[in-house]
Amino acid sequence: SFSQAVAQGDFHRAYTCTLRCKDMLMRFPKMTGYLHILCYNFGVETHKQNKYEESSFWLSQSYDIGKMDKNSVGPEMLAKVLRLLATAYVDWDDQEYYDKALSAINLANKEHLNPSGLFFKMKILLKSERANEELLEAVMEILHLDMSLDFCLNVAKLLMDHERESVGFYFMKIICEHFKSSENIGKALLLYIDMLLQRKEELLAKEKIDEIIIGQRTGRQLTTELVVCLHNILWKKAARSFEVQNYADALNWYYYSLRFYATDRTDLDLAKLRRNMASCYLHLKQLDKAKEAVIEAEQRDPTNIFTQFYVFKIAVLEGNSGRALQAITTLEKLLEEDPKENELLTDRDSPVMLLSIAAHFALENGQQIVAGKALEYLAQYSEDPQQVLTALKPQDKIFLFIAALQKLGQSLNGEALNSDSRAKEAHWFRKIAWNLAVQCGKDLVTMREFFILSYKLSQFCPSDQVILIAQKTCLLMAAAVDLEQGRKASTAFEQTRLLNRALEQIHKCRHTWNLLKETGDFSSDPCETLLLLYEFEVKAKMNDPLLDSFLESVWELPHLESKTFETIASLAVEMPAHYPSIALKALKEALLLYKKKESIDVLKYSKCMHNLINLLVPDGVPSTELCPLEEVWGYFEDALSLISHTVSQMLTLLVKIQNFSITRIPQCCPSLVPTYFFPTPGPP
Repeated sequence: SFSQAVAQGDFHRAYTCTLRCKDMLMRFPKMTGYLHILCYNFGVETHKQNKYEESSFWLSQSYDIGKMDKNSVGPEMLAKVLRLLATAYVDWDDQEYYDKALSAINLANKEHLNPSGLFFKMKILLKSERANEELLEAVMEILHLDMSLDFCLNVAKLLMDHERESVGFYFMKIICEHFKSSENIGKALLLYIDMLLQRKEELLAKEKIDEIIIGQRTGRQLTTELVVCLHNILWKKAARSFEVQNYADALNWYYYSLRFYATDRTDLDLAKLRRNMASCYLHLKQLDKAKEAVIEAEQRDPTNIFTQFYVFKIAVLEGNSGRALQAITTLEKLLEEDPKENELLTDRDSPVMLLSIAAHFALENGQQIVAGKALEYLAQYSEDPQQVLTALKPQDKIFLFIAALQKLGQSLNGEALNSDSRAKEAHWFRKIAWNLAVQCGKDLVTMREFFILSYKLSQFCPSDQVILIAQKTCLLMAAAVDLEQGRKASTAFEQTRLLNRALEQIHKCRHTWNLLKETGDFSSDPCETLLLLYEFEVKAKMNDPLLDSFLESVWELPHLESKTFETIASLAVEMPAHYPSIALKALKEALLLYKKKESIDVLKYSKCMHNLINLLVPDGVPSTELCPLEEVWGYFEDALSLISHTVSQMLTLLVKIQNFSITRIPQCCPSLVPTYFFPTPGPP
């Protein structure tokens, strides 16, 4: 009945049965052990089900029943029951039950002292947020009970994890003093140092490190395992300082690490330490010390790619091109090795990244030949050429294409590249340069550079229609960028330079355009109109004395649209240009073209007329220099005539709509017809 009630979840009936069974134990004492275990098991099961109230009841009953017969239930088992009872109270997660949990664990420790019980007591004190005084009493109890060093260290870490630093540091100080004669005292000192460094207590940490150094000299040496742990602690601290660019502080911790290394000439970790120190020296601009550290690293670990990378950097900074080329060649050979032999190659993209950094570093320091070699190796390490370019910075990419141009140019002078190979390579580079130009839409200067490089590379390709179209577009885009930059130039000298450069690209583009027109029909291509407008803008802004003669042929062109003439008019009076007579003539041509169309676009015609009148009557005062008053009046009349004609057309259209409505709507939708259209007839 008892077990059945528990199985059915009938706690009330199970509770009643338990009390009856306890009363029966006086007559059947041999059942004490059985009932004790039964209640314990019920406590375990209900705890797993998160029924903490029921679990605490069964565990309490298990303890009470167990005490009735200590011959069959030992103190270890009673302590076990009480520890689980304390756990149930803590998991109940209510401040009210923390005191009960503490009472249960204290009782468990009295029944049978166990390290887990002492540790759990500390956890309860921390979880219930007891005062530091209670925590200090607990840690002193642990010391008096002669708990092991490892146990004490775990308690110290628990205190620090719960941000009870004052108690944690005090306990660590006592531990180090209490276990000072232990052969494992180094373990405590390392934990103490780590805690101090994590909380930026650096001065005290250095004192403890000095204690270890003295111990090393006086025969109390750390084990090899602990020495490795100490190096890790020091390197982590140095790395944190390095990350915040405190390179001098990073060196300070690396020096501590250096003092613990033996004279073993094959220690690869020492080579890594020297590389780290070299990096700090380089950031501090202490080239001589960096070189000294790299030399020692190379002596100990010459086949490490990072060692060779630092050898390369030192050579570049010293301007030693030969040594830098040797280092980058050695580095490339190391990258070819089995990935298992080189930690860097575990990341497939790492060789690309490392070589791209090397190339950029050489470029920054004026070592273009060395950078070229690094870029050459870089191209070999990517299945996707675009990946190589993505890894480079914009200026590095430009240099790469300049180098490609030089190589292709040299091939014309009898080098190994044949014409087919040269064309194939030029095609590849020009396409990539084009794509990079498109990607640089927000950086106009870099975009222009790539378009010009694409154009120059295309000159090594066969001159077919595709290439001519590409060349035309590159030159047109370059001219457009120069014009845009010229408009924004801060000085007259800079503006003149940019406009002259734009004019040069315009002339080249016009020549290419003439060749392209011979290969097919390009009547829909706006290139010729754009070239005309670009050249006019340049000549107008530069006050070219031959501007009128240039325009003589323009006025006669048959294919120009009104919009083109309006653009010419706008450019003619855009600062610093000032040619109102040209603007007047252009607007007249535009108006004439509008009138010649079968159907006049009233809005566009009106806008053009508006611009013309503004030109002739600036600020409401007629300009007789440009045009006689009679002609100005004629333009007003022309505008009025257009408006009147437009109004007349609108009225005619409205009448037609009204007539349609009157005759058709009643037939189709009688319900929509207003009643006033058809008045109700009166009596006869």
